[in-house]
Amino acid sequence: MTDTAKFRKILEDRLKELDVRLHEIEDELDSHQSKDWEELAVEREEDEVLEGLGTSGKVEISKIQAALKRMEDGEFGFCVKCGSEISEERLDVVPHTPFCRKCA
Repeated sequence: MTDTAKFRKILEDRLKELDVRLHEIEDELDSHQSKDWEELAVEREEDEVLEGLGTSGKVEISKIQAALKRMEDGEFGFCVKCGSEISEERLDVVPHTPFCRKCA
């Protein structure tokens, strides 16, 4: 049986970390106001990278929230596709995964 308390802490800590990171990204994106064209071009390139990081962070947040919901529903640690138990080793690597190794 999966130790949900252990994974709840891991997921909640990661959620807090992502929240801080996304706020930092938003602040950085808002701070770019250069008047110089060359500097503005560099800032735009950096903005694309930051936006990509922000998007991937938002995706991870939604996956974590879904995993926490599965915990509330008593379904955490079981594959949403086949219903098999997800191995502890897999959850250690990807704690928010909804799939067993076979279905992933």
